[in-house]
Amino acid sequence: MGVLKTLWSKLKQAILALKPGRVTLGYPFTPREPEEGFRGLPRVDVNRCIGCGGCAEVCPARCIRVVDTDQTTRVLCFLHERCTFCGRCAEVCPVNAIEMTKEFELSTDDPHEDLVGEYHIWMGPCERCGRCFEAPSALDRLKRTGMRCDEIDAKCAIACPAGVEADSEETKS
Repeated sequence: MGVLKTLWSKLKQAILALKPGRVTLGYPFTPREPEEGFRGLPRVDVNRCIGCGGCAEVCPARCIRVVDTDQTTRVLCFLHERCTFCGRCAEVCPVNAIEMTKEFELSTDDPHEDLVGEYHIWMGPCERCGRCFEAPSALDRLKRTGMRCDEIDAKCAIACPAGVEADSEETKS
C-alpha cells in the first residue's frame, strides 16, 4: 500500500511538470515586486531629522550610530549590512524622518560603498554654551548660508542644553 501511494504521488508530480508554463522567475533580470507592507532599507530625510538619536537607542542590531563631528554637525551612520529591517527606527522617530523603503537588494562589489549610509545633520549650536541642542529651523539654515537675519535671543535661553541663563557668570566671561 505504501509503495502504491508513493508511485501515485510521483505520477502527480510528473503530470504537473509536463504542463506548459513558467516554473521559475526571471530573477535577477526581472526582479520580483515586494509584497505590500514589506520593509526594506531605512532612508533618512535630513531636512526633517532633528538629530535626537532615538533611532540609535532602539535599534536591536546596533546598526545606527550617532557621531558629533563638531559643535554644529551630527552624523547618523547606518550600517545596512547589519540591518534586520525591523522598522523600530522609523516607529520611534518623533518627526517621521525615517522611512522604510522596499529596497532589499544588498549585493554589491564594494561593501563599503552602498552598505553604509551617512546622513549629515546640521545642528544649531547654543550661543551661550556652544553645545548642539536641536536642528535649526529654516530661518537658521538661511543664516548658515550667509543670509542676514535678526537673532531671537530668547529662543537660545529657553532651549540651552547646559541650562546657561542669560544673566549667569558663564555668559559674561
